[in-house]
Amino acid sequence: MSGDVTESPEVSESPDVPDVFDPRRYAAGVPYADYRVLRDHHPVAWQEEPEVLGWPAGPGFWAVTRHADVVRVLKDPATYSSYLGATQIGDPDPDDLPFIRRMMLNQDPPGHGRLRRLVSRAFTPGRIERFTALAEERARTLCGQALRTARESDGTVDVVTAVTDDYALLNLTDLLGVPESDRGLLLQWTQRVIGYQDPDEAGPPVLDNAGKPVDPRSPAMLRDMFAYAGQLAAHKRRHPADDVMTTLAHDGDLADAELEMFFFLLTLAGNDTVRSAAPGGLLDLAEHPGTYELLRTGRAELAATVEELLRRHPPVLTFRRTAAQDTELAGRRIRAGDKVVVFHASANRDERVFDAPDQLDPFRTPNPHVSFGGGPHVCLGAHFARLQLRVLHREALRALPAAPRTAGPPERLVSNFINGIKSLPLQVT
Repeated sequence: MSGDVTESPEVSESPDVPDVFDPRRYAAGVPYADYRVLRDHHPVAWQEEPEVLGWPAGPGFWAVTRHADVVRVLKDPATYSSYLGATQIGDPDPDDLPFIRRMMLNQDPPGHGRLRRLVSRAFTPGRIERFTALAEERARTLCGQALRTARESDGTVDVVTAVTDDYALLNLTDLLGVPESDRGLLLQWTQRVIGYQDPDEAGPPVLDNAGKPVDPRSPAMLRDMFAYAGQLAAHKRRHPADDVMTTLAHDGDLADAELEMFFFLLTLAGNDTVRSAAPGGLLDLAEHPGTYELLRTGRAELAATVEELLRRHPPVLTFRRTAAQDTELAGRRIRAGDKVVVFHASANRDERVFDAPDQLDPFRTPNPHVSFGGGPHVCLGAHFARLQLRVLHREALRALPAAPRTAGPPERLVSNFINGIKSLPLQVT
């Protein structure tokens, strides 16, 4: 354990600290009961970081699980840095760290703010309006195709493969200006980097000459993506269109390396946010037919319900910061250089903030969930993610007069980072 420990008088040392690091645990479901133990007794708890699935052991980290503490960490980049060690639990190779720090996600103010302002220019009102119309048509088409598939079989359909994966990917290709025929590349890159802990998603780790797994964030593993981004930007300069990559490619304030990093960030975050949240919301509605009926009959508002579905199924489980200086949090003394990991899914179930947090309440207000983070790094694409989720759920409500039912357990991603669902069979007839 790093550093000395002091105890807050409200924090009890029993029961024992549960392990919420092992990514294999999340394949069986998010460990909400263990999160509650941590919130109630060990709100800032030291977690060991053993070797798992071939990935090397780390030095350990502080798990932050209460809502107030999570918000405090996210809002204080001067104390809890995204730049020092990047934003995933696993430490990057020191040789790769300068490269990884070029991404906006892994920067602190003021550099982070400059990049954020540059990319925000691409999200114009006219582009948002056009994007909304295309997303509506796409959701309607995919829901209709899924219904036909179900009717031609036993009434069941895997909504991940039939609807949500393509919905997220095709929306992203439209927004970025990537040819639809290349959507498989975007999925491949997402699985490699985001789903790297799950052998079914990313395959076995790529090993270096010493037999050590190569970090999926390393320049070597991203070479093909960056080459594609450069070719796409060159094409957009010659053939401009109404898309984000055209805007970025013509932005004289943006260096080529920064543009490539934006493509990396938008491809991964823009895809996996919706790709993870959409099936989570559909699963929740299938398990709560009363809420589905309230929505279908207009007795509950869709926008508020989407916020509640996001609270209950945040797309990102954890984000890492690194202490830039000695500090104290919830009675724990944290040393400069310690890893500090916020648990969004735990904060969203904190009884200190949310009444009956384990219940799905479409009328919950206020709903200060942290599913899109907080502070200066609040998700840049949160507006687009919410828009896509509202559109998808609205089209599902139109297509299905009765709530779908689960036709088997969901298959979840092996990951302590992304709250992913790989398969979700629903009975929809």
